[in-house]
Amino acid sequence: MSSWRLLQRENFTHIDKLADFLELDPEKRAKLLKAPPFPLNFPKRLAEKVVKNSLSDPILRQFLPVVEEMEEVAGFLSDPVCDTSFQKTAHLLQKYGGRALLITTSACVMNCRFCFRQNYPYEGGVKTFGKELEILRNDLSIHEVILSGGDPLSLSDEKLGELIDALEKIPHLKLLRFHSRFPIGIPERITPKFVTLLKQTRLQPVFVLHTNHPSELDEEVFAALKKMGVPLLSQTVLLRGVNDDAATLKELFLQLATNGILPYYLHQLDRVKQAHHFEVPIGKGKELIAALRKELPGYAVPTYVQEVAHKPHKTPL
Repeated sequence: MSSWRLLQRENFTHIDKLADFLELDPEKRAKLLKAPPFPLNFPKRLAEKVVKNSLSDPILRQFLPVVEEMEEVAGFLSDPVCDTSFQKTAHLLQKYGGRALLITTSACVMNCRFCFRQNYPYEGGVKTFGKELEILRNDLSIHEVILSGGDPLSLSDEKLGELIDALEKIPHLKLLRFHSRFPIGIPERITPKFVTLLKQTRLQPVFVLHTNHPSELDEEVFAALKKMGVPLLSQTVLLRGVNDDAATLKELFLQLATNGILPYYLHQLDRVKQAHHFEVPIGKGKELIAALRKELPGYAVPTYVQEVAHKPHKTPL
């Protein structure tokens, strides 16, 4: 078994074991959600960075199920971006012109509590993506395929290799984009074989890292990313209690840019059920971006966007 698979088995998936590891006192344990509908899945590597006996640690807040999630709040929906209305098949979405998104797997390296796809009706057992490949072959307008999920790097290098081989045989495809949090939680996932896949394909790979706080980043993460030798971008979600201050965002985007990763989007929270406690007012988000523009080079300031269902592109805020 691959070393990264063995590391994945060390993820915290039981709330009591995580509480013990974090040395949480009884008062803090009482705030935890014991059987969340969206299960706990938290890499040990990230847990080791968390401040002990704290529920406010900015890494931990992103992954810890808390009782607050069970409050019903108006306007927060199971499918806030209307993914299901854009399904060509259960595994292929097309929202925007020129590109299509392949749901490669439901599996993730970590379960973010604010994940907009936590209620997505995933179907298992996909091996060849035959229907999806046929649709892509027949639509000459599509030039980019986005591999998403779940996390596409949850697939083995063998499965990814088969998929990339099939995609590069479609003449009009030019770009292959990966969206992943794997390098944050298990940087060992960037294996020599995966790097070879990226170097050998005729498609232009683009790798988008999802990262929300500078504490997630370190030299091991950057070393893994740089090994790929492909254009590197980042996406960040604006989250209350995690990164909703200018100093944190400045440190995050400066670290990324210094290591050759261009901040691409800062996302307004998708209003998914169970994630209301992460929402930051749009007005505050605009203020943060204005503050960052005064202190960072333009290429280190991401575009602040919101996904508005049925709009032909992300909406700049």
